[in-house]
Amino acid sequence: MILLYIILGLLVLIIILSLVAPKSYEVYRTVTIDKPVDDVFSYLKLLKNQDDWSPWALKDPNMAKSFEGVDGTPGFVSRWEGNKEVGSGEQEIKSIIENKRIDSELRFLKPWKSTSDAFMIVTPEGEGTKVKWGFSGKGKFPMNIMMLFMSMDKMVGKDFEEGLSRLKVKLEN
Repeated sequence: MILLYIILGLLVLIIILSLVAPKSYEVYRTVTIDKPVDDVFSYLKLLKNQDDWSPWALKDPNMAKSFEGVDGTPGFVSRWEGNKEVGSGEQEIKSIIENKRIDSELRFLKPWKSTSDAFMIVTPEGEGTKVKWGFSGKGKFPMNIMMLFMSMDKMVGKDFEEGLSRLKVKLEN
């Protein structure tokens, strides 16, 4: 009988936690690059260029990559299979608003399956270009309960900062 109460108590706790847990997340960072918008945007819209500045490319220089479609256009897919730090998945360009915004879908396969919406937004800032890079998604059960105890921003925010810093150096040199 005590075991039944313990199981019921755990079920009630899980239900309560799932109701109060965050249902979505968004992480982004910005940087200003001393280059015109059209120069920055034409570089960013090519997913293959991410290997030159992405923090995840550094975490696994031997990552296997494959591509499908025409880079820099909607429908282009970049796939990766890497070590345990980068896992495996794919990124597909969903839409491009020239010199303004690139939207893509990130589909993570390992270490766990999830889907996020990624974005890169460029806006003129003085003589340069402000780049906003981020991603957002829904926290589905049971992952949303985990988001009560871990911060997506703390998990990947530093990676976004590192990537944007490397992007700035790459484009300004």
